[in-house]
Amino acid sequence: MKVWVPMDSAARALGADDVAKAVAREAAARGVDVQLIRNGSRGMVWLEPLVEIERDGQRLAYGPVAPADVAALLDGTLEGHGPVEEIPFFARQTRLTFARCGVIDPLDLDDYAAHGGLAGLHRAIGMDGAEIVAEVTASGLRGRGGAGFPTGIKWQTVAGAVADQKYIVCNADEGDSGTFADRMIMEGDPFTLIEGMVIAGLGVGATRGYVYLRSEYPDAIRVMTEAVRIARARGLLGPDVLGSGRAFDMEIRKGAGAYVCGEETSLLNSLEGKRGTVRAKPPLPALEGFLGKPTVVNNVISLATVPVIFERSAQYYADFGLGRSRGTVTLQIAGNVARGGLFETAFGLPLGEVVNDIAGGTASGRPVKAVQVGGPLGAYMPVSKFDTAMGYEDFDAAGGLIGHAGLVVFDDSADMLTMARFAMEFCAVESCGKCTPCRIGAVRGVETIDRIAAGDAAAIPLLTDLCETMRDGSLCALGGFTPYPVLSALTGFPDDFATQREAAE
Repeated sequence: MKVWVPMDSAARALGADDVAKAVAREAAARGVDVQLIRNGSRGMVWLEPLVEIERDGQRLAYGPVAPADVAALLDGTLEGHGPVEEIPFFARQTRLTFARCGVIDPLDLDDYAAHGGLAGLHRAIGMDGAEIVAEVTASGLRGRGGAGFPTGIKWQTVAGAVADQKYIVCNADEGDSGTFADRMIMEGDPFTLIEGMVIAGLGVGATRGYVYLRSEYPDAIRVMTEAVRIARARGLLGPDVLGSGRAFDMEIRKGAGAYVCGEETSLLNSLEGKRGTVRAKPPLPALEGFLGKPTVVNNVISLATVPVIFERSAQYYADFGLGRSRGTVTLQIAGNVARGGLFETAFGLPLGEVVNDIAGGTASGRPVKAVQVGGPLGAYMPVSKFDTAMGYEDFDAAGGLIGHAGLVVFDDSADMLTMARFAMEFCAVESCGKCTPCRIGAVRGVETIDRIAAGDAAAIPLLTDLCETMRDGSLCALGGFTPYPVLSALTGFPDDFATQREAAE
């Protein structure tokens, strides 16, 4: 009998380790031969720990499972959800990047290959660098870290640069509130990220790569470190990648916890052992990045999507999506929702369908008031904008941004003035201090919102003016995008900004 119990850190936080011990203990007591596999998460967090048992060739889902449920689980009397693939939340998805996450043993390279892994790399090895870059360009893949910059153009810039050394740097400093896709893929399918980085290296002529991984993800650090060791031992990394005669190797570097190091130039400074402050552009990291050499800096999901593009073809991937937003988006649904988790689907789904249908509305049962899309720098989208399609251009037209595709849902008890103040305070705390609009502007922003809360209506135009200065004058997205949540709260929910006297009237 095969039993899968997730080792994903969200499942572990909800007791998966105790469930795994209980399964092993109960099986030993019964003398039953159980193969216990610690897999990644299927992404249905409200069902974690989600335990799967193979019966009649199908993987049946049970969850949330507690240690006390294990006896009934092995008896076959515990009420379950049927085959995993038939659970509505899962069945509606188009899983390309996350196709193997939760399915395989994350650290079994043979299991990875048996489920389509390495097929993309084998195809890429038969191409030269220009063909690899052209394939990524044709797929329409855009950076999934937040900016949405075309990945192929970035790779082309690095490929065209002349240097004795080039680098691939993976940005795994996933610090946005409500986001967890990077962590999930690193814990549940680490070889797909490694394969994506190797293909990137072959494409642009880089022989060295780094994963900059936040220290708050100890499980991801452990899994990725072990996966790199296995990959090196099996010839996936090293001087002769899979016998191709081409070299690529990589290592895991641990960040120190600064939010701003999710910005690529701060990340590069930190990676070099310097203080994590933003660099002015130009020069672009693609020309003068890590140690002054041409560097591809891509997010985890961007690089982890590369293997499926080469496995299925650029055209297959590009056939999904909407407008210039091609492929799939990995939505991370969190906050006050009935069904939170990871939902991968083609770009184009309306925001309201994601919140009300897929996520099931609020967990509190109260009406939805707003959804913050894109992390702490994303706009608060009111219900009146729920017809906005999940696409880069569509969200831009609606005054928002998709960012890393995290959604945090709030019910009607949320005070949006308080949320706007939190956004400014977050910027003030996390600012690297390099530029004045961010360093000083965020502090003045908190003070100005406090004046509004105290009844000073004249402070509202001052706040608007301050946000415009931060947006236009900041060196990076931290200061430049903080106005998104602040102004969207101000314009979308003006009643929450009414003075105490006006509210009383």
